[in-house]
Order: sequence, then structure tokens, then C-alpha cells
Amino acid sequence: MEQIRCLQEIITNSDNIVFFGGAGVSTESGLPDFRSVDGLYHQEYDEPPETILSHTYFMRKPEEFYRFYKKKMLYLDAKPNAAHLKLAEMERSGKLKAVITQNIDGLHQLAGSQEVLELHGSVHRNYCLKCRKQYNAEDIINFQGVPVCSCGGIIKPDVVLYEEGLNEETLKRAIYYLQKADAVIIGGTSLAVYPAAGLIQYYSGNKLILINKSTTPMDHEADLLVQGNIGEILKQIRI
Repeated sequence: MEQIRCLQEIITNSDNIVFFGGAGVSTESGLPDFRSVDGLYHQEYDEPPETILSHTYFMRKPEEFYRFYKKKMLYLDAKPNAAHLKLAEMERSGKLKAVITQNIDGLHQLAGSQEVLELHGSVHRNYCLKCRKQYNAEDIINFQGVPVCSCGGIIKPDVVLYEEGLNEETLKRAIYYLQKADAVIIGGTSLAVYPAAGLIQYYSGNKLILINKSTTPMDHEADLLVQGNIGEILKQIRI
């Protein structure tokens, strides 16, 4: 396949690669893609996921929030797939400098990636709104109903809910890596979620690679388009 050959050539000749990924990176590990046909947005609930996963809803109806969150957002048995593993290998080789991800599942770190910028936070970090005590995802699963801290405060996942802003420090670091990159690989994202998708504008090079199963608003700006499952594509690459 010509696109795979071109991808291999770019990776071989680059030593400052940044990867920017979304939900499609984790679907091959069994996690649902929010915007795919079978994703959360096409299932039936009393209220849409955008409402349930909002800051307002969390504060007003924590019981309902956590009932949805525990069932639909926590996949603690998921394992890294070929995409996660190849990206970790690329980082170990010195070629990949950072993974910028919209995912909150921690699978990049589980695969061995060290420099992971989590734009939307992580299910593995949780904190008490009152005393800031930290809790892990297993703690959240084991609580009956709404997780409550020993001080009596409600525990909140360290994930960016609708109506909340992205972490400024994480954004700054993402921009830094994108500005320095000699190649950027975008994979498994519709590039429809802002402000995260807008970060791509900070890359000014000529090795912008898009790997996705479907079209995106950025396709016309890509220097290389590769269509398909990102795990299947990346595992063909030799480092």
C-alpha cells in the first residue's frame, strides 16, 4: 500500500514526531467512540451524554452522573492495543517526543508512553472537592452510589466535563511540542471537538499525517492521508 510506504518513510526520516489522538485510538481496545454509530451518543438514555457529562449536571445530580459514569466511562480492564504499543516503541527509540490525547483512559501510559498530555484529564485521577484528597479509579468503582471522601466532600473525577475549560499548563505544553515537531501524526479523531482540535494550527511543518477510518474537516490540509484502523496501520511500521 503506497500510503503505508510513505508513512514509513516519514517516520524513518523524522526524529521529532508528535502524535495527536482521539477516541478511535482506544476503540480497538474495546472502548466506545462517543461519535461513532455504536458510540455513546447513539444509545438511549433519559438525557443525552452531553448533558450528563456536564459540570452543571454533576453538581446538581451526582447520583445520576455517577450511575452513567461508572457504567459507560470506566473500562478498567481494557488493555493497550497495537497503536498504543507502537507509539510507546516510537518514544523509546527517540523518534516520538509526545502523545497529545483527548482520551481519559490512561492506555498510553499503560503501554509505556512517558510523555502523555491528557487534554481532557484521566479517569485514574479523582479528588475530593472539599479537601482535595486524591483517589484512584478503583476507589471510585468500589463506592456504592456517589463517592464521598472521609472528610464528607464529594469526589470528582479529574476529567474535563462539558462547561469546564482545559488545563492551561497542559495546553501550553501541547502547543510547545506541536510548534517544535518536524512531523505530526493525527489518529483516531474526528477533529470536531474544540478547543482540542484547534491545537493542530500550531504545527507549521509539511509532514502532517492523518490516520482515520472516516473523513475529517482537516483532510484537505494533510500531507498524507491514510484510511483505516490506526492499530492495524501502525503495527506495519518498523522502528
